[in-house]
Amino acid sequence: MSAKPQRNRRTRRLAFTALAVTAGAGAMVAAALPAGAASGGGAGKDRTVDVQMLSFNDFHGTLEPPQGSSGTVSERQADGTVKAIPAGGVEYLATSLREARKGHEYSVTAAAGDMIGGSPMLSGLFHDEPTVEALNKLKLDVTSVGNHEFDEGKTELRRMAYGGCHPVEGCFEYGKEFTGSEFKYLAANVTDEKTKRPLMSPTFIWKKGDVKIGFIGVTLEGTPDVVTADGVKGLKFGDEVETINKYAEELNKQGVKSIVALIHEGGLPASGAYNYDCNVPGAGAGISGAIVDIAKNVDPKVDALVTGHTHQAYACNIPDPAGNPRMVTSAASYGRLFTDTTLTYDRQTKDIVRTPLVAPKPVNKVVTRDQPKAPDMTELIDRWKALAAPVANRPMGYISADIAGRGSEAPEKPLGDLIADAQLEATAPADKGGAQLAIMNPGGIRADLAYKAAGDEGDGVVTYGESYTVQPFNNLMNIVDLTGAQLITALQQQVSGPVNGAAPKILQVSKGFTYTLDMTKTGADRVVVDSVKLNGAAIDPAKTYRVAMNEFLAGGGDGFTVLKDHKNKLVGVPDLEAFNAYLAKSSAASPIAPPAADRITVVK
Repeated sequence: MSAKPQRNRRTRRLAFTALAVTAGAGAMVAAALPAGAASGGGAGKDRTVDVQMLSFNDFHGTLEPPQGSSGTVSERQADGTVKAIPAGGVEYLATSLREARKGHEYSVTAAAGDMIGGSPMLSGLFHDEPTVEALNKLKLDVTSVGNHEFDEGKTELRRMAYGGCHPVEGCFEYGKEFTGSEFKYLAANVTDEKTKRPLMSPTFIWKKGDVKIGFIGVTLEGTPDVVTADGVKGLKFGDEVETINKYAEELNKQGVKSIVALIHEGGLPASGAYNYDCNVPGAGAGISGAIVDIAKNVDPKVDALVTGHTHQAYACNIPDPAGNPRMVTSAASYGRLFTDTTLTYDRQTKDIVRTPLVAPKPVNKVVTRDQPKAPDMTELIDRWKALAAPVANRPMGYISADIAGRGSEAPEKPLGDLIADAQLEATAPADKGGAQLAIMNPGGIRADLAYKAAGDEGDGVVTYGESYTVQPFNNLMNIVDLTGAQLITALQQQVSGPVNGAAPKILQVSKGFTYTLDMTKTGADRVVVDSVKLNGAAIDPAKTYRVAMNEFLAGGGDGFTVLKDHKNKLVGVPDLEAFNAYLAKSSAASPIAPPAADRITVVK
């Protein structure tokens, strides 16, 4: 993947840096900017102008403040301790963004995908129309697509962009037709297999006066590995770097020299604290993951990378292939943070100034809940809640304490055990599939179950809205035949292969299924094969077992390719229906306590 900078552009930057070093620290900033920057660039205008870029990612339709650990951010304190700060909710995000824009003549707002999909019930029940409406009110200018934009397929994604009522359920509000997004969706690396053309616009040029900034939007090349086959049917997902470099060249040919890439792929900082400095001990030293190689290979024509997908918070400097400083940012998820970046635009070169002390300066800021709510967002939420209330407020069951799911960092999650048990319960009867065990993908657990009431339902009550938030995809259960050898291979694929080798995805398992995961080893060897047992008996590689899983896993999702080789499939009830039935039955006599999460023994 070639990433050659334009010769005059590189020469100019190297010259700026040399001048700055020669002049000394006190004169470095002045030397880094072209002559005339302070006195004006002609026609009464300054040579350079600061452009504010506000960005966020992985919103996932989270209109109301998220509950449990998904509703906090970790802040590193001066003494080294970490403090949890409640954050998120579109009423507060709107206030934060509007306050941040004050005093900025030039301000653009961008996002890096997964604005919709995997959404709580308030948005998901209405196919994310409420979220698109909210993003319009937020004055979002542009976003890349993410993998979750394809949860309901390309036709539904186009409807999100261009409007129209749902083809099956129609219009949700009497007399109103959904108008679609007022912001631009970008999908540069997503092409139609038949036409070979991009599914949606590859680029967007933001203009204000004589200032122009080009945006290129891509999602991760591995989107087909993390979305149902129906969601990406007929589509091809290209290499992120090759695509960005291609369209950066095209933007340059159009006279656009300032370029930002919106990339729905991300990194893993060494700390979960949003204010962790990932540039210590050196530029970009504190971050790993797929985005690092992408950043190191994207053409120097691109001035900044706004990223997502991993739900992490970072603001790193990963130098481009020419050695110039280049920011790479991510604002966690669910609207808990936004990134405020100053881009210094040179009117003469039409480029962003990127020298060591005049590089874009990104800061992640917390969307706190101690600020006023935006009234228009409160009205939006109340309007959609009234439509959802007859369904959302129904009690499904009762719990005695928080049950951690998305917020748990452990390989085995208490809520994962609960969901797997619910799936086994629904599919174990002979006429329902005869399942002997169930497995659940961790990414399908979208939230925690919080004991504290979100509304007036009472503490410990799990409403339909809350269970929907945990399991929003409504995947059908599949009950299939797998050999013991295939089961063991599936466990090994949790921690090996091109999808999960670098970032393991540990399947959640139903009661009676146990094994040991030795993390001191590498790859497939991390699974201690002799420890894999069902109800105390060692798994026989030659024996056939009936296994329940959602249709996403049965299609080989999340890198579990061996699961596609199943036989004798029976389609069961939706996963959410199984979960709600289990909640009701298991809490009929007393509230459900958090499972012990002791089925997977982890050696560290």
